[in-house]
Amino acid sequence: MTARTHDVFAFASLITVAVLRPPESLTVLTLFTSVVGNIVGALIPDMDQATNRLWDLLPAGNTLGKIFRRAFFKHRTLSHSIAGVFLIYKLLEWVMPRIFNAEFVDPTIVMWSIMIGYGSHLLADSLTKEGLPLFFPFDMNIGFPPIETLRVTTGKWVENFVVFPAVGIYIFWFVVKFQNELADILKLIT
Repeated sequence: MTARTHDVFAFASLITVAVLRPPESLTVLTLFTSVVGNIVGALIPDMDQATNRLWDLLPAGNTLGKIFRRAFFKHRTLSHSIAGVFLIYKLLEWVMPRIFNAEFVDPTIVMWSIMIGYGSHLLADSLTKEGLPLFFPFDMNIGFPPIETLRVTTGKWVENFVVFPAVGIYIFWFVVKFQNELADILKLIT
């Protein structure tokens, strides 16, 4: 999937989880950081590509991307696997409390927002013809539906004119249907 499709998948996933498991408290900084973190999380699995938008956010990011992408072997390997999810989770679990002052930003909410974005990326990529190497380093890709010819080709018309608009429609429907629950979450802001 393309970056913009991953962005809408991530946001749709974030609001869905927020309604299903609303936070107990929320600050403006936590809300803002969580939304940004969610989008960053949706970009993390594609760090194995030097052209990833995440590298553009860093000074000399394209150069760093060309260097560090070699650690991933090739596109859709470690970062798109269960092992990659576990490693990123453990890294975030260690880093988040050290980056954020818990009096202003809840590091747990931010960490889970990033992981929701990460998971949504993998979900979206499972719909593509390439599928996911969930059990990397074993050479076995998994996708949905199981029949590869029924899956989406990245960047082609089905993604652009069916998948992307369908996720946008889902977001609109979800916000309308759960507007009271979403408003209750926003009322938590202190």
